[in-house]
Amino acid sequence: MTEKQSDQPRVVDLSKSPHARITPVSPLAVTLGGEFWGPRQERNTRVSLLSQYQQMEEWGNFDNFRRIRNPQLGPFRGKVFNDSDVYKWIEATSWALALRADAQLQEKLDTALGLIEAAQCDDGYLNTYYAVERAHERWSNLRDNHELYCAGHLLQAAVAHHRTQKNRRLLDVAVRFADLICEVFGTVIEGKNPGIDGHEEIELALVELYRETGSIKYLRLAEHFIDARGYGHLTGGWFGLEYFQDHAPLRKQSAMAGHAVRALYYNTGAADVFLETGDRSLLNTLETMWSHMQGHQIYISGGLGSRHHGEALGADYELPNAQAYTETCAAIGSMMWNQRMLAATADARYADLLEHTLYNAMLPGWSLDGKRYFYVNPLANDGNHKRQAWYECACCPPNVARTVAALSGSVYSTSAAAVWVHLYASCDAQIELDGKVIGLHQQTRYPWDGDIEITIDAEHTFDLMLRIPSWAATQTQLSINGKVVGEELTPGSYIKLNRAWRAGDQIRLSLPMPVRVMESHPHVLENTGRVALMRGPLLYCIEAADHPGVNLQDIELANSSVQAQWEPELLDGVIALRAVGKLPVPERRWSNVLYQERNGAGRQSSRDVALVAIPYFTWHNRNAGPMQVWLKQAVTEATYG
Repeated sequence: MTEKQSDQPRVVDLSKSPHARITPVSPLAVTLGGEFWGPRQERNTRVSLLSQYQQMEEWGNFDNFRRIRNPQLGPFRGKVFNDSDVYKWIEATSWALALRADAQLQEKLDTALGLIEAAQCDDGYLNTYYAVERAHERWSNLRDNHELYCAGHLLQAAVAHHRTQKNRRLLDVAVRFADLICEVFGTVIEGKNPGIDGHEEIELALVELYRETGSIKYLRLAEHFIDARGYGHLTGGWFGLEYFQDHAPLRKQSAMAGHAVRALYYNTGAADVFLETGDRSLLNTLETMWSHMQGHQIYISGGLGSRHHGEALGADYELPNAQAYTETCAAIGSMMWNQRMLAATADARYADLLEHTLYNAMLPGWSLDGKRYFYVNPLANDGNHKRQAWYECACCPPNVARTVAALSGSVYSTSAAAVWVHLYASCDAQIELDGKVIGLHQQTRYPWDGDIEITIDAEHTFDLMLRIPSWAATQTQLSINGKVVGEELTPGSYIKLNRAWRAGDQIRLSLPMPVRVMESHPHVLENTGRVALMRGPLLYCIEAADHPGVNLQDIELANSSVQAQWEPELLDGVIALRAVGKLPVPERRWSNVLYQERNGAGRQSSRDVALVAIPYFTWHNRNAGPMQVWLKQAVTEATYG
């Protein structure tokens, strides 16, 4: 490789973070291939990023920048935070171009950079909503108008662009703005504005800018924003202080509350601060909140945010299916938080949730053709919920794009004398460790198949840490060069393989993927008597397209085996689950009757129906129609294969 490995750009650069136990590798060190992630990453570059650029032209995002120098273009268009969509698109495009050159995309990136440079004020300020007729209103409504949120996404875009494109065009813009923010914000004792933004983002962005520039003032301001929240700065909003995580200081919270995306970004920023400062009180709090989330607040999809009202997390066990909000951005926020927690602890449970969220909460937000998106991801639907090419509030599409563009950086991490394998995907990697380059060739059909083959291209002694997913059954097998490894393979942990590796050494990991039938905690009342299907890392659902003329709410999973079948012509090729379901024929009629006295009578009869379940991330890629994740279970106990 032409570039020194240690100089390759990372999405989250923890290479010098003193409290990171493991360090994610550069996305440029890993080339995704195979039939799953390789084509999706290419589609992101070839389709999604180009179509998103066109959408932003049509919706006025770029004109908002042009009007700074050309007021005749008219008033500001769209949401007050529309600048952030441009910045996320730039971040995604920077990583996409670092992986593979594309002249058309490069031209559009350069156009966007020119618009941003021209829009910056002389003092460094940059926000197109406030730049012309509202210039005198700067920082006047931090609660609602997202000035620091937009600034945070600018900083992240600038860092990504600088790391991947090796020039300072956008970084210089970002540094000037960040310096202004440092002058304006801080404590009253310092004579500064003590305010905080209603939407967290600036916190984690400032830490990454500190990592890029080495300027400690950015880290100190990130700490300030973390610590200043929770004292009632953001009063007067529609949804109360919890909505903004401003109801209590972070270290006094034991559970996430309020707007899901904001809470997850806040926790991500706090984890970033811990990785640099080692403030154990932050990590302890985050671990407590994470454990509470896992036991009380998270959907089986990994989605977070149960309420449309306030896009909020909701109460414990408040997990409605059809009304689930589970914003795609919340899934991405969860992935970012889990990546930091994984780096801080090397605990496999964070990698487990990162993978689970990737497949079942983030990926459903992106259509198979790369052109349409879900903002909200319900777990049941009557057919009215549809993917859209864009949204008036379009935070999710470019968020998906930046996640997919840099996904290869989440596959592996390193620590002293160890390479950690978090995600299984066909890929080639060249990873620097102890001054040597470790070649890893991973071949697999995962997530459709649990057989993984990793070939070593190195002459070096190091630990290879393989994640055994928490869903993996006890029949998991591992061998090196054909010899079975005798150590116990514990689901939800990493197994350490230590040896003097030789070029051509081959590791084979077999993760059986039986169909798993899942049930909810009994306090999730909506799922009483219902089950959901999973196989490997994937959640499944049933869709009306496969059950014409049948009300999905009536289908019961019956006493029959569930068979997993590869179906290459279905939804670009998926493993579908097929079984015999039951359609009960009730003894009493319910036509125009909502409630009746129970008389104890059972069903007269039922008829069989062919039940087809598809991966949840693929629903609504054929046509609009009803969908269900949680299925009624027949009274008799079912068996599953």
